[in-house]
Order: sequence, then C-alpha cells, then structure tokens
Amino acid sequence: MRRRLLVTMLGITVVAVLVVGVPTAAVAAPRVRALVLGLGGAAIVAAAVTAFLQSRALSRPIEELADAADRLRSGDPRPIGRRYRIAELDQVADGLDSAGRRVTSLLAAERELAVDASHQLRTPLTALSMRLEEVIAAAGDPDAVRDEGGAALAQAERLADVVSQLLDPARRAIAGTSSLTGIDEIIDQQVVEWEPAFRRAGRKLVVTGERGLRAHVTPGGLAQVLATLVDNALMHGAGTVEIRTSQNTKSAVIEVEDQGRGVPPELVSRIFERSVSGRPEGTGLGLPLARTMAAADGGRVVLVRQRPPVFAVFLPRRPPASRAQPVRSGPA
Repeated sequence: MRRRLLVTMLGITVVAVLVVGVPTAAVAAPRVRALVLGLGGAAIVAAAVTAFLQSRALSRPIEELADAADRLRSGDPRPIGRRYRIAELDQVADGLDSAGRRVTSLLAAERELAVDASHQLRTPLTALSMRLEEVIAAAGDPDAVRDEGGAALAQAERLADVVSQLLDPARRAIAGTSSLTGIDEIIDQQVVEWEPAFRRAGRKLVVTGERGLRAHVTPGGLAQVLATLVDNALMHGAGTVEIRTSQNTKSAVIEVEDQGRGVPPELVSRIFERSVSGRPEGTGLGLPLARTMAAADGGRVVLVRQRPPVFAVFLPRRPPASRAQPVRSGPA
C-alpha cells in the first residue's frame, strides 16, 4: 500500500511539472529554459520526498487498522490504543475499539455463564443421583421405591427448570420477578432433598423457628440460595446443620448454622467474592451466586457470625417500592 501511494503521488507531481515546465522551456530563451528545467528537476525531487513522507504517514495508520481488524476477526480484541488526528481514520479506530470491548464483554459473560451453570447444576444433579441410589437400595420395598421415585422425579423437574433458566435469556431476565410466597414449603423441600446426603455423612439437618412466614421471593431463586448454604455447611462445616427461621418488621429471616470451624479471619471481608474459598478444593462460586440471586428479589445474604458460622438470608416481607401500588390521597 505504501508503495502504491508513493508511486501515485510521485507520478501526479511529475505529470504536473511536465505539463507546466516543458511548454515554457520550449518557447523560452536558453537561460530561462535552463532555469525552468532546473526548477522542474528540483520540484520533482521535492515531490518525491513529499510523496514518500505522505505515503508513509497515510499508509501506517491504514496498515495498523487493518491489523487490528484482522486480530478482532481472529478473536483477539486488544484495543488499538492510539489515534491519528485524521477524522475518518480515528472514527474507524473508535469503531474497532468499541467492537473489541463488546467482544470482550460477550466472552466474559459466556465464560461466567458456563462456570455459574456448572455450579448451579451440580446440586440438583447430586440430589437426583442420591435419590436414584435410594430407589435401587429399596428395590424390595414398593412403597419406598414409590416415594423415592417421586422425589427423584421432582429433582429432575427442578433440574430441567434450572437448565431452562440458564439457557433462556428471556427467562433469566424475569427470573427475579418475585411474589408473596410461603417459605415453609421451600425449606421443607430442601430438607427432603438433602436428607440422604446428611444421613450418609452421619450428620443431621434440622429446622427450627417460626412457621408460616411469607416473603416476596422467587421460589426457584430462594431454593437455589438455601441449597447453596446447606451444601456449604455440609461440605465445609461439621455437626448438626440448623435452618432457623424468624422475622422482624421488614424481613423474613432464614439462618443456616453448623458447628464447624467457620470462616477463616482473613476471608471474612472477602467471603462473598468470586473465586474466594476457605478450602483449596472449593470453587468460591456458591456464596457469590447466592448473594446475587437473593439480591434479584431485593433480599440479602450476610455472614452473621464467623464461628460457629451462621449465614442469614433476609427476605423482604413487602414488595420493593418500585413494585408497590401507588398510594392515593384525597376523598374516597
């Protein structure tokens, strides 16, 4: 490209010099003719130097932009990082950098979805496999097979719903649409799902506190939050795990407590960050996901006590202000 620009500009200059200089030199006196020819030669040399400099100045940005476009096409979204003080070229550079940022954002979202999906699917898959093992173990007891088969079917349906929410952007967008829901059934469902795992570990899962509590939640989202906290207590805690319910003027509160060693002091302030785990084998995804899902319904997940560990879920008893019905004043 640089060579083509150089040849083109030099050619245009030579033609211009010949068109102007040759007729003048043909009719002029010998001295004038010599002067004209000398000036023409100087003009050609100056034009060659100018053409070289201009071709270099114009071709380098175009080549850099072409390289950036080729990198973007191959999946490398690094920004160009410079501008050329030429409006048209800077506009192209802005467009390529914007496209690169968009590609980076999409790739990050895709990776995050894949990681979150694998973590969220692990719990229902584990519960489903345990239920199927219970069915096999109870093959000689038709009533037990029927009960365990029903529980396995419920797990399969829940798993299908989780997959649909993860893979359907529209459903993910409305996943946080909460409604006034009784939380007893959701807690009882978690007890049923996790009972085989606790029994095999020689531990207990108990529920205490107030019954009949209601909160504005998404049932599937709250189930995922509680499953994460119970799984965390089973994997990283010890002793009996207690799910304790209570309420205050604003929130229904669900606490999950175990008798383990708790959260290391150095991790207390970072326990809800992604990839932060108290054990080397941990993924560090469960608690951040639980907090995100609770926040989608206007709730909170907090570490109430470090040792023995107590995690609490605060669920709104009233709808968020943006969803509440407007207050009317004046005559009825």
